[in-house]
Amino acid sequence: MNAELISVLENIEREKGISRQVLVESIEAALVSAAKKVLHDKDRDVQVKMDMETGRIVILSDGKEIVSNDFGRIAAQTAKQVIFQKIREAERDVIFNEFNHKTDSIVSGTVYRFEKGALLVDLGKTEAILPKRELSPRDSYRQGDTIRAYVLEVSKTSKGPQIILSRAHAGFVKKLFEMEVPEISDGMVEIRSVSREAGDRTKIAVWSKNEKIDCVGACVGVRGSRVKGVVKELQGEKIDIVRWSEDVEEFIKAALSPAEVASVKILSHEDKKSEVVVADDQLSLAIGKNGQNVRLASKLSGWSIDIRSKKDVVKEKLDLLGDSDSEASSEVLGEATETVAKSGLEGIEGVGPKTAEALAAAGYKSMDDLAKATVEDLLNVKGIGKKTAEKIIEAVKGKTE
Repeated sequence: MNAELISVLENIEREKGISRQVLVESIEAALVSAAKKVLHDKDRDVQVKMDMETGRIVILSDGKEIVSNDFGRIAAQTAKQVIFQKIREAERDVIFNEFNHKTDSIVSGTVYRFEKGALLVDLGKTEAILPKRELSPRDSYRQGDTIRAYVLEVSKTSKGPQIILSRAHAGFVKKLFEMEVPEISDGMVEIRSVSREAGDRTKIAVWSKNEKIDCVGACVGVRGSRVKGVVKELQGEKIDIVRWSEDVEEFIKAALSPAEVASVKILSHEDKKSEVVVADDQLSLAIGKNGQNVRLASKLSGWSIDIRSKKDVVKEKLDLLGDSDSEASSEVLGEATETVAKSGLEGIEGVGPKTAEALAAAGYKSMDDLAKATVEDLLNVKGIGKKTAEKIIEAVKGKTE
């Protein structure tokens, strides 16, 4: 048995990479506990020594060898148990180390079971968990389907390594682009930031080390071939690819695409706060459905973004200036004046330059806008009283009839 044990230990060391010394020490420690049970004395001083050359096992108590017919059988059983345990531990360590290195990368597997909304994925050597919270709302899988997912976390547990996967993480999109776009995997194009609301929309900011390489074009591909590959994997999720810039104002403008931004004002570098002004017809697009566009743009840029329309900005300035006729007032009212010039509001009876500017600032930029207004509506416009309001409504009716 002893010679056979040494041969087994040598094979395990060679094939499993487990040190023979570690195995021997573990067997000795286990035999100490087993020997005390045989001797029916848990407090007795017992030592076990195993010769690593011959495999002979000696049990000592108070420096004297103890010989028992039960020790041979117990030694064989204990050695077998320890070896199996160490092999399991070693295999778990190998799997843990392998997948720990794959954290922040994409793996492929097969869906083989569902458990409380989570997917259990067979990765070959082990299984992984894809929790329900880490699935995209667009994802739908059946047992036996092949699946690709992002390795979110790898940890050690008493049952072995636990691998958590994700298809909702922003890193999943980033890694998909690295797989689809050679310029990214080569390091010529970099993905500087990603913001995502899984199942709906993702924004990525890209930058090129080489001015000759169009970073956005590289990610889109010929006729959109590259981005289509990513969109297909994400089950049709929308993706905005924007150009990253060191210039914060330019980056914020790009992050808010597809909306067109008129201006960006930095309110605080320390708190990373900004104010963005857009044309009235771009406001809803800039904000997005349920605020999604500005929310993703804020995450992408790392800046807080307060979006305002030109109309609101002009109206606020008008309220602050009141009836002042100063040179500063004329400059501030420039935008409203430009709107009035295009609208023809001054051609309406009872509407002078200042009234026209006030009407434009309040959103009444054309005859059609005024035709929908009531006297009560116009009374809310700064500087317009009841008589003026009635006169304007009467005049507009006469022009539109």
